Amino acid sequence: MQIQSNFPLRHYNTFGLESTARFFVEITSLTELTEILTNPEWKKTPKFILGGGSNILLTQDIEALVIHPKITGIEKIKEADPQVWLKVGAGENWHEFVMYCVENGYGGVENLSLIPGSVGAAPMQNIGAYGVEVRNVIESVEAIEIETGELHVFSNAECNFGYRESIFKKEARDRFVITGVTFVLSKKPKLNIGYGDVQRVLAEMEVSVPTIKDVSEAIMRIRRSKLPDPAKIGNAGSFFKNPEIPVSKFDEIKYKNPLAPGYPVDENTVKIPAGWLIEQAGWKGYRTGNVGVHDRQALVLVNYGGGTGNEIKLLSESIQESILSKFGISLKAEVNFI
Repeated sequence: MQIQSNFPLRHYNTFGLESTARFFVEITSLTELTEILTNPEWKKTPKFILGGGSNILLTQDIEALVIHPKITGIEKIKEADPQVWLKVGAGENWHEFVMYCVENGYGGVENLSLIPGSVGAAPMQNIGAYGVEVRNVIESVEAIEIETGELHVFSNAECNFGYRESIFKKEARDRFVITGVTFVLSKKPKLNIGYGDVQRVLAEMEVSVPTIKDVSEAIMRIRRSKLPDPAKIGNAGSFFKNPEIPVSKFDEIKYKNPLAPGYPVDENTVKIPAGWLIEQAGWKGYRTGNVGVHDRQALVLVNYGGGTGNEIKLLSESIQESILSKFGISLKAEVNFI
């Protein structure tokens, strides 16, 4: 375990933004993490936890000890047909974990294929896509309290999951380092193929009775057709949350825009795609300097190279003002501003 000073973070955030950590350490075990958190030399130094860097916007240097968890491992801890319990290290790559599940026939996360980031970030954001949220398959989350170095186990209920939220983004924000997640998956899952273009793509694949692997492949085809690869164009995936609005408000929008898409949340609320709103407001493909809005998916803000976090932040604020003015809807960022 080596603590480095003035460490560049460009390769530790998927926007590819230039930023410097005052101190930086990569930890690969609970022992190393506990050691650094309880070390008197670093006790009073502010800590910042940086996982896969796939859902953050760095607008400044980080004057703290940046802890990069790389605790890995996938362990089958229990099986009761058709269910299987897997304990997974927070440092595991999320998509590689999904591929492990798909290859082994463990269903529940196939709709979350190709989402960038780490396993540890999944419960924090309650990541979701194509009708599935990760909270549906999480049994518990293990985390070390930064102040005391003590291990806590949060049940699914204690995680207080919400739409792209959890206790780790609200009440317990900046208090814990997630070290592992226990998932409950199924060998005989009920596949979720009713959202978005999934059924259409499965038909194009000439699949009438899909398997877990088929659904994963369909999801990946959709994502690759719409979303830029962070390795080629800096981005953090979906920048804004899809707003949930009253049915009356959606009816108003639908009256003026008959093709407006919407997904019922309950009898009083409809979720409307933020990407559609942004596209209708004319932002799709917009570029200013080295940053812009992706030309295939308006929900994705991009860094073409050399852009700054503050430039992306200003662009996001202009988009929010535009949507509020045109539709009377407030867009909320899914990405965390640092």
